[in-house]
Amino acid sequence: MNDHEQQQPAPRRGKVLEALARAERKVFTRPAPTSAKAQIEFLRTRAKRSTKALAEQLGVSPRTVQRYRAGQQTKPQKRLQAALVEETESQWQPQVRAHARERAATSSGMMVEVTAYFGFTCSGSSDDGRIRTITTPISPLYVKQILELQEAGATEEELHPIVAEAITESYFTEWGTRADGLRADFTHVQSIDFQF
Repeated sequence: MNDHEQQQPAPRRGKVLEALARAERKVFTRPAPTSAKAQIEFLRTRAKRSTKALAEQLGVSPRTVQRYRAGQQTKPQKRLQAALVEETESQWQPQVRAHARERAATSSGMMVEVTAYFGFTCSGSSDDGRIRTITTPISPLYVKQILELQEAGATEEELHPIVAEAITESYFTEWGTRADGLRADFTHVQSIDFQF
């Protein structure tokens, strides 16, 4: 087996992680670079002008980075294109993103809209589990936990319980005013969106 056959595709982010990334992109005050050349130039600046460091970060050769900088190549393959977009957006306007995250984790919270299968555990009776579309605010306490888990590299499965707990508190128990002891879990997430 050669190196090419052993190379694994880049892991896809789950729906919750992708929704958090989309929410951050919505707070940008300027659009991120979209052409491969502009993305390479931006990322090279962030890599302290090191072509070698940028090449390692993107998983390509330094010569490939040089070709895009010189305009000799303009259309990257899918894997490189995905890496360019992800790296550019993850490093674009860090202060704007940090400010939005801080505000959401300390005062404003976030809105979540999710379509998923919700199942329930409770003392007494409850609705049977089913697919629901729910739009509800998430308190800053939960936002802080979700963002800390995201920064620590949590997996999709590790984020589901805290997001489900946040939705339970806000939507199902209305901040502890009803349905005492109810716990909701969600699986089979069809779609999810967050808004700072």
